[in-house]
Amino acid sequence: MSDSINYARLDGIHSLAGAIVFAIAYVPLFFYYLLQSTRRPTYVFIMLTVFCTIRITSFILRSILAGSSSAGENLNLFIADVIIYNVGFFGLLYSAYTLVLDRELVADPEGKHSSSLGPLAIITRLMRNRHLIRLALTIAVVLGIIGGTDETSSNSSTLSTGNTLRRASIYIFLVVTCLLVIETFLFAIAEHTGAPDYRRSSGEPFGTKHAVLILLVISMLLVTREAFFAATSTNLSKQENEHFWYPLSALPELLAATLFAVPGLVPARKELPESRSAWA
Repeated sequence: MSDSINYARLDGIHSLAGAIVFAIAYVPLFFYYLLQSTRRPTYVFIMLTVFCTIRITSFILRSILAGSSSAGENLNLFIADVIIYNVGFFGLLYSAYTLVLDRELVADPEGKHSSSLGPLAIITRLMRNRHLIRLALTIAVVLGIIGGTDETSSNSSTLSTGNTLRRASIYIFLVVTCLLVIETFLFAIAEHTGAPDYRRSSGEPFGTKHAVLILLVISMLLVTREAFFAATSTNLSKQENEHFWYPLSALPELLAATLFAVPGLVPARKELPESRSAWA
């Protein structure tokens, strides 16, 4: 009788302590964003609540896989952990993108700075199309789920297709993350140069006053995470190596999720102008 395969060990899941620490770290964030979703219901807080729920679930599964040999040999449990973790990034990335667009709306409700960009206005308008961004991220999630499932197949053709779909998912996430960085830098430049009709916040909470700086840090954390996945997309052993995975994937996500909790960073729904639909 052949030995059983421990898929978790084979995929580089070894640290029980690391998984437990990250699962616990997301618990207070979950309750905070859940409370904010109740008191100040906004899309950002709701999505962050969902993200934290997914991350807690993912790290609990990861701790089970790392701490139990029999669990590590359960292929379905292993696949579930991989899929849940990858799907969760949608919530964090789209929350960041939504927050940048919302902050731009609060600062420039009429979109006058965008229209002053000339030919670039068309490109920026596409970048600010929430439906388009959401569609791209949804496609990335679907491809990631299918690819993650196919990668466990014993059929070489299906396995190859799974690898291709998984990489396509990673690259789509990377492109959207890069667009987030560009959009955030455009926002920062507009505020720094004091563009005409660009309103700045003064005498506001720390998160409102320093929103651009915080958003820049969040975007750089997310691009670090996704750049790591893209750079290791053809080398799964390095991608799943916990010496790289925790500091370059798990930690940037946790830090980014924590920064959303800075008081005043996320605008209340009443602060958003009615013209938001024109940016959607």
